[in-house]
Amino acid sequence: MKVYDSIFTAYQNQQPLLAVLIDPEKTQPEQVANLCQRLQGTPVTHLLVGGSTFEGPHLEALVQELKRASNVPVLLFPGDYAQITEAADGILFLSLLSGRNPEFLIEHQVKAAPLLQHSDLEILPTGYLLIESGTETAVQRVSGTQPLARNNPQHVAMTALAGQLLGKKLIYLEAGSGAQHAVPLEMIATVAQSLAIPLIVGGGIRSFAQIQAAHQAGATMVVIGTAFEENPDFFLGA
Repeated sequence: MKVYDSIFTAYQNQQPLLAVLIDPEKTQPEQVANLCQRLQGTPVTHLLVGGSTFEGPHLEALVQELKRASNVPVLLFPGDYAQITEAADGILFLSLLSGRNPEFLIEHQVKAAPLLQHSDLEILPTGYLLIESGTETAVQRVSGTQPLARNNPQHVAMTALAGQLLGKKLIYLEAGSGAQHAVPLEMIATVAQSLAIPLIVGGGIRSFAQIQAAHQAGATMVVIGTAFEENPDFFLGA
């Protein structure tokens, strides 16, 4: 089964999915074996790989090691059109719908298109919405865009719906790496009720209680990154 088909099936069956975001700027290929050993027997269903500012040479080697050491799909979560490798299972083909900077709305996608045209990577068109989180995140700095207000869930829901109507297969609500506040539960619920496609939520989630609450509010997939980076034993209590 293709990666998207399995995500959509989980959405239809209200089956919670959990992804760990691996930042290649902070993770070397030789660290992967130990990292994946800590993920064995956990609820993790997917691995995402990418970073807002990564420009290093080891992305392909990192993904190859993740594929060898894990038994879950590995998806690219690129912060730049150059963060593409055939070693992954697929790519979240992101368009920053919350901002109006053409670089991240369409220009990076145009530059990536020839790299993906004859690729075997499964392409998952994803509407990416940055949500106000109490601090300036790397995504905000790099993209030069303002996040959507966290106190206006209806506007976020209509932005997400516009993404769906444009043909996006996933919507990703992102508070950002190191966010002070996660995406509000009311917003997750409002967006989820407006969509007929899976919803991904990440940023600022640091506990199992928050993961469960996001799932219960309507997220199909919850993504954690900083919580696992700062505490490699995060899943011991799972």
